[in-house]
Amino acid sequence: MQFEARNSTEASLHHYKAGLGLFTQKMPTLAEKFNAFTEECFKEGALSKKEKQLIALGISLYSQDEYCIIYHTKGCLDEGCSEQEILEAVGVTAAFGGGASMSQAVTLVQESIRELNQQKQ
Repeated sequence: MQFEARNSTEASLHHYKAGLGLFTQKMPTLAEKFNAFTEECFKEGALSKKEKQLIALGISLYSQDEYCIIYHTKGCLDEGCSEQEILEAVGVTAAFGGGASMSQAVTLVQESIRELNQQKQ
C-alpha cells in the first residue's frame, strides 16, 4: 500500500485511517485492544467527551504529533467545541510547550478548523 503525503486535513485523516487499517490487518489483537482502551478513555464520564477532546488536542500539540493534532481538532469540532474554546486550549498548551506548540496551533490547528468547517457546508 502506498501512502500520499499530507497536503490537506482530509488527506491526513485518510492517510492515518489507511495506516491504521493496514496495522489492524497485521496486528489485529493489539489493534483491537488499543482501540478498546482508547474508546473507554474517551467515553463520557466525570469529564465530558468535549473536555476530553480538548485535553487530547493539548497533549497532541505539546508532543508535536501532526496526525493527532488534526484528528483531535476534528474531535473537538465533532463534540461541539467552538473555535474560541479550541484556541483557549491552545493557549494553555502554549504556556507549557512554548513556541513549538504555538507554531502548530497558528498553522495546523487553524488550517484544520477552516478545512473541516468547509467540509460541513
